[in-house]
Amino acid sequence: MLLYEWAALPECYAVRLLAAILEVPLTLRHVDYYPAHEHESDAFLTLNPLGTLPVLDTGETILLDWLGALTYLAARHDPERRWLPLEHTDRMASLLEWLSVARALSESAGAARLHDSIGQEADIAGCRAKAHALLRHLERHLWFGERAGCSWLLQNEHPTIADLAVFVNVILCEEGGVERLDYPAVRRWTDRVKQIPGFVVTSGVFPAATLEVKQGPGA
Repeated sequence: MLLYEWAALPECYAVRLLAAILEVPLTLRHVDYYPAHEHESDAFLTLNPLGTLPVLDTGETILLDWLGALTYLAARHDPERRWLPLEHTDRMASLLEWLSVARALSESAGAARLHDSIGQEADIAGCRAKAHALLRHLERHLWFGERAGCSWLLQNEHPTIADLAVFVNVILCEEGGVERLDYPAVRRWTDRVKQIPGFVVTSGVFPAATLEVKQGPGA
């Protein structure tokens, strides 16, 4: 499979991360998002009219959305259905809600990070306020989950693609001026994600203190 990506984007990292955990080989194709804005070129827009990254070419279809790519990888390469519990209606409904949170984090914390790192236009105050509202929601959910004996976003014993989708913008949010200091349950959860077997790091993401992990592409 071929992944068109700019390594600094959390959404690209999410796809690489799940592929690494599932031991799915990817061929990476660099797209110069900044400063060349290659994702806005005629050649790239022929591939993806949305002009977004990442793009996953599976050899059978081309997926233009990062959450769609995560769903595809889990459905196709996790026969035990741990990462995408399709047989459980209640869990799937909850998973889809958390994927909506992941997209909202991308549009808030992620946008703030791109504003601070490459000067991309954004309502920076609004983005940071929205990101903190989402982190407060995540904090409450995780805090109560821990007291019920649950380590992950869904009420089951194994993480899902929702955990990875939310994680990638949370772990990098401080690069956009969104501090995590006031969210201890969120910080504990990010440490648990880092201890998932197969976890790989990227630029700005460090390994768990108690576990050696391998370096991922774009680090």
